[in-house]
Amino acid sequence: MKKMKLFSLLIICAGFNSCAILKPPIIVKNEFIGNYKYIYVASTNSLTSSSGSTYGGQYYSSSKSVNPSDVIIGILTKEGFIALPEIKPELIDQTLIVNYGESGKRNIAGGLGGYTIEVTIQFISAKTHTLMSSCTAEGQGETEADDIRKAINRCLAGLLDR
Repeated sequence: MKKMKLFSLLIICAGFNSCAILKPPIIVKNEFIGNYKYIYVASTNSLTSSSGSTYGGQYYSSSKSVNPSDVIIGILTKEGFIALPEIKPELIDQTLIVNYGESGKRNIAGGLGGYTIEVTIQFISAKTHTLMSSCTAEGQGETEADDIRKAINRCLAGLLDR
């Protein structure tokens, strides 16, 4: 009976993805990025992922897409930064280069609870090419697109103190 309760709890956690214990974001602040006005965000490819389930003998699915650079630009422009399509020499003193990368994947509850995707975002001075700040965070959702979107939001929220 005790094994059945434990198994039921694991199934419930896996179904709701609420039992994931995400690692806290890792934030590095070598310099206050608020001293900069412009950002140049390296372009990324879109990711499309899907999830599905069977209910009453019928299969239901949904697809979601995310372009990490679009999410990053959206958050940073909302914070007051101006996104540039290219690095302009006359603005180089006030420009940050923003790089994005997926930096890990971790199974939750031995794979029964799904997995998290970890992202790292760097803010680099366009003039000196030195690291001003960076953040690393995990995200977990229904699809990989959700994981990435949530990880980016957690990462930047930690860095921007939101």
